[in-house]
Amino acid sequence: MGRYDELNLKNVRTYRASDRVSKVGADTVARPPSPGISFKEFLNCLPDVLKARDIKALAGAIACAKKNARPVIAMFGGHVVKCGCLPVLIDLAKNGFITHFASNGASAIHDVELAAWGQTSEDVAAQLEDGSFGMARDTAEILNTAARIASADCLGLGESLGRLLEERKVPFGENSLALQSYKLSVPYTVHVALGTDIVHQHPDADGAAIGDATLRDFRIFAASVAKLERGGVVLNIGSAVLMPEVFLKALSVARNLGHGVKDITTANLDMIQHYRPMVNVVSRPVLSGGRGYSITGHHEIMIPLLAAAIYEEYASCADK
Repeated sequence: MGRYDELNLKNVRTYRASDRVSKVGADTVARPPSPGISFKEFLNCLPDVLKARDIKALAGAIACAKKNARPVIAMFGGHVVKCGCLPVLIDLAKNGFITHFASNGASAIHDVELAAWGQTSEDVAAQLEDGSFGMARDTAEILNTAARIASADCLGLGESLGRLLEERKVPFGENSLALQSYKLSVPYTVHVALGTDIVHQHPDADGAAIGDATLRDFRIFAASVAKLERGGVVLNIGSAVLMPEVFLKALSVARNLGHGVKDITTANLDMIQHYRPMVNVVSRPVLSGGRGYSITGHHEIMIPLLAAAIYEEYASCADK
């Protein structure tokens, strides 16, 4: 006999599994897809559990927001642009599913380069060696000119950028979020942290103008946040720090001024779930009402997937 005591299990209390409340049932498991099925049929094949359930619920919340004329704010980081997802987001805005875009400065830089020259994303490691990283003068000229015009004309940086791209008739503007948002009159606010973007390395960077323009964009963004009450949606796609922090401050300002901003839906979509998006987007804003989702996956897959699910959910709403 061993030296250690054993707990006697003779009198443990048991029950029937058939009487227990369970999280997974025969009606929640996946159905194998078949060749040639529609996207709607594919969605119905997904198991009704965990993130498969969440992405359909999130799509449903966005569809309901459009149906009920509630705002949908899409915040995003630079990687979303580099993954080629802007056409999908632009299309959602054209169809009324996104009512406000907000990004950091890096996103605006990639957007401008794609719009003006059809290419972006330099080799940072290689160009850092000789100090040429971020020294594209034509990129800096557009962004820094837009900031100076914004300050002079009392515009937000995003609106000024869209207007400037339209005036210059950039050759690849159909996929520029800044330009297309401007044409659609959908607010696009650019939230810049001075010193974080390559255009700040250039002699034509005007800190006062950049600060004035991006602070105005913060106030424009806060005005959209203030309208989220009862059914609005906030998406954070691929911004680990800046946009979650901007959103939290805008939410505080809105509530301070008497806007409840309760009963909203928030979501963080990223390749890795970071601390700030989880607490500043998914958790804290909905403590007093609403629902927050965190969905992990690559942008180039998850954004088109979510968009397709939104269209299907809205079609289902319209049929009811």
